[in-house]
Amino acid sequence: MDYDYPLPPELIAQEGVEPRDLARLLVVARQGPLAPRHLRVRDLPEILRPGDLLVFNDSRVIPARLYARKPTGGVLEILLVREREPGLWEALLGPARRAPVGTRLFPLGKGGEVREDLEAQVVGVEGEVRLLRFPEGIRDHLEALGEVPLPPYIKARIPPERYQTVYAKHLGSVAAPTAGLHFTPELLERLRAQGVELAFLTLHVGPGTFRPVKGDPEAHRMHPEPYLIPEDTAEAVNRAKAQGRRVVAVGTTVVRALESAWREGEGVVPGRGETDLFIRPPYAFRVIDGLFTNFHLPRSTLLMLVAAFMGYERTMEAYRLAVAERYRFYSLGDAMLIL
Repeated sequence: MDYDYPLPPELIAQEGVEPRDLARLLVVARQGPLAPRHLRVRDLPEILRPGDLLVFNDSRVIPARLYARKPTGGVLEILLVREREPGLWEALLGPARRAPVGTRLFPLGKGGEVREDLEAQVVGVEGEVRLLRFPEGIRDHLEALGEVPLPPYIKARIPPERYQTVYAKHLGSVAAPTAGLHFTPELLERLRAQGVELAFLTLHVGPGTFRPVKGDPEAHRMHPEPYLIPEDTAEAVNRAKAQGRRVVAVGTTVVRALESAWREGEGVVPGRGETDLFIRPPYAFRVIDGLFTNFHLPRSTLLMLVAAFMGYERTMEAYRLAVAERYRFYSLGDAMLIL
């Protein structure tokens, strides 16, 4: 299983369609004949059943990419990854070799002004991650300092809000939970009117989610990501499971949060946690019955999760079909629904 596939570069989406739910949707069966259907995301109310539970990730992308000047005059790029505690951030720096422990960094405003009042210091090194100590109120200044980081394969300039879901609420991700980018307020209302139940959780996406797996997947380690399962969401999931209704995850981040929060004999347990769960074949899913997801990068942990859900050969068959039918790939592209 090499999790690779040929993808013409022109199929990598550079901007999202408008309205968002006009994106194409490949609907496939998890078992039996693949039975592909070529629809639009806005057709979801006709595809899903009354009683189905859709679970979304309401994390909001922070302006995580910023620049800072050293006292010597050199400028470094900072990608904030996660706030461990107030003011203490995990970050990726470029070039990292120029930032040993003790390095002082002065963030630059969007106009290039040096913000000495927001001085950060490198206080630790953990592999490629630097620990930066900022003033505790740095979150309040990120909008003035940073920009929303886009994946490197998106070359076009897009409005920052186009890389946020319409229901994004809790700041903390450095990349969007992209399956949710297809939903509009109108589509959410149509789903509710159709009898589809909606629930929300929060998983703050880190950059490790999108890194390709090099070599043996057994040796690959996921970067921990924090999540929160609200009580009403845990109750909704457990109630749906008990009643035999389908739980459909909107995106791989929702899958990882729900599967991480599952306890045998208890179901999904509410509360905060961290997950480094790497789902790949073989994996026995305990929570989800369906998956709404984007088309993912070759050799990515995301593609491996999809393969764990519907089988490797079946997944690669669906991807070959998507390429042949000229679906748009990656974060701003089209979607697939597996039921």
